[in-house]
Amino acid sequence: MPVKRTFAARSEKGLLTPDNCVVAFIDHQPQMLFGVANTDRQSLINNTVALAKASKVFDVPVVLSVVETKSFSGHMWPQLKAVYPDRTPIERTTMNSWDDPSFVASIRKTGRKKIVLAGLWTETCVALATVQAIFDGYEVYVVEDCCGDVSQVAHENSMQRVIQAGAKPVLALSVMLEWQRDWAYKDTYAAVMDIVKSHFGAYGMGVEYAFTMVHGAPETTYPAYSVPEPELAHA
Repeated sequence: MPVKRTFAARSEKGLLTPDNCVVAFIDHQPQMLFGVANTDRQSLINNTVALAKASKVFDVPVVLSVVETKSFSGHMWPQLKAVYPDRTPIERTTMNSWDDPSFVASIRKTGRKKIVLAGLWTETCVALATVQAIFDGYEVYVVEDCCGDVSQVAHENSMQRVIQAGAKPVLALSVMLEWQRDWAYKDTYAAVMDIVKSHFGAYGMGVEYAFTMVHGAPETTYPAYSVPEPELAHA
């Protein structure tokens, strides 16, 4: 059983900390992504994976859930599964995760009252669960750049609805920085910088430049790319 890491204490006072929230990823599946039209879909994947990695860095409990995998939506994105390869997502038939007893039980089991929530689509799988979770006494933080919908108006309307219900809009990067809070916290600093360099564009390139050109650190290296071998034709 892996040993739980310890981190420097973060002040709360209304903010997210690694020990006061749970992260829920809902329906990040191929068919659901096909319908997204309000944002760049590659960016949506990137932001979702960044949030998942950050959740792992800070040991924040994570609930993964999918809907109608075999009959409609397909498997959870492989990029997201790679962050939690040993976790089996909760399978649902309900559009609203809060109607699924297993999903709600998994949230309650963490003992956390703040839910950092991301999912597809904003108007159904995100909005309905958010409204009902708030009704049941939870604080919900909707990670807007890890959510998507069938149109810009659908996404914006849904974000207005959840905000009016009491949800807080956040972004993947803002959540990670809220968890980090202080660059003197070296227990997570290197891992956070790794995520920044891999997922956050110009910010990441700025970090790479400062590390290598100003501080003399070695260049970041990634696994060498190997061209996949052609698959053998089926007999």
